Amino acid sequence: MDAAELFDSLRRAPDVESPELVAVDATDRLLLDEAAAALALCGPGEVAVVDDSYGALTLGAVAVHGASDVRVAQDLLVGERALTRNAERAGLTGTYRQLPLAEVAAGARVVLVQAPKSLDGLREIAESVAAVAAPDVSVFVGGRVKHMTHAMNDVLGASFDDVSATLARQKSRVLVARGPRPGTSSFPRSQHHTDLGLTVCAHGSAFAGTKVDIGTRALLDALSGETREGTALDLGSGTGLLAAALATRSPGLAVLAVDQSAAAVASTAATARANGVAERVRVVRDDAADSLPDGSVDLVVCNPPFHVGAAVVTTAADRLFAAAARVLRPGGELWTVYNSALRYKAALGRTVGPTRVVRQTPKFTVTASTRR
Repeated sequence: MDAAELFDSLRRAPDVESPELVAVDATDRLLLDEAAAALALCGPGEVAVVDDSYGALTLGAVAVHGASDVRVAQDLLVGERALTRNAERAGLTGTYRQLPLAEVAAGARVVLVQAPKSLDGLREIAESVAAVAAPDVSVFVGGRVKHMTHAMNDVLGASFDDVSATLARQKSRVLVARGPRPGTSSFPRSQHHTDLGLTVCAHGSAFAGTKVDIGTRALLDALSGETREGTALDLGSGTGLLAAALATRSPGLAVLAVDQSAAAVASTAATARANGVAERVRVVRDDAADSLPDGSVDLVVCNPPFHVGAAVVTTAADRLFAAAARVLRPGGELWTVYNSALRYKAALGRTVGPTRVVRQTPKFTVTASTRR
């Protein structure tokens, strides 16, 4: 199978589909082209892929460059599921293995990386790869030029002796790191927030890191006078601050926390431990609460994303609202926060049930929706 045929067959499903969003981009193509010579020298199990969006890097390395027993670590569960579907469609099932980030690059001589959004995400990848990869490893990190900074070179330079950049092509560029310097991981990191009385722990790719993003803070403030019993769900838990706050404030509440990000799940578990509520917070990696049965929770809290990549797309929030409606018992509530400009109130009323505005500022709106 040639590259054009393979790439034409790739789909984003089960992730958000939109005309602005693609399953393979110029960065995927450039990464594979820049790594072609190094890939040709690799034996079985010597190629690793990190954060392959939907399978272009993994399946491209196999079908176009002859790699075998490729090892893959993907932060997002929808990416894993899309890779599985795309591999089945291309007849390449069984050509790769899914592994945790800490293990994926063990003995690897080539590592292909789609650059994460944050420098901390890149730092954790670099530390993890340098700790276990072969001494002659070449790490190829690709991204869109507009999102790449010199600080990325510095981050890679903290774990590798040599970092260079390729020429840009179609607004994408690749950084190449060689000469690993093995060390210990600096993640998860933690920060105590005295005003909240809570400690936040975060792995590199967790949204907002150890900070408290202003949307989550607005939702926490709105919930501050609420004491609950029964079962609560932190839907899209991130670093787990909402889950830890619910468990701390309401001792009679059993708390579930779900997220599709492996970094978020690990961060949520670490945050629960740091705040002494690990026994009362159950953390699960799933997609939009698909591991939970219908009508199984009394309260859902959610700070939904409104960006997919650089695009403002409400579909991700719509999926989470539908998930909340499914898992809530009749009479249960969804408390959510969103950018006031998005005006989700009508959609929440249609999807979940009667919705009231609890708090509103020019920037954020907090609502409570009662399940019909």
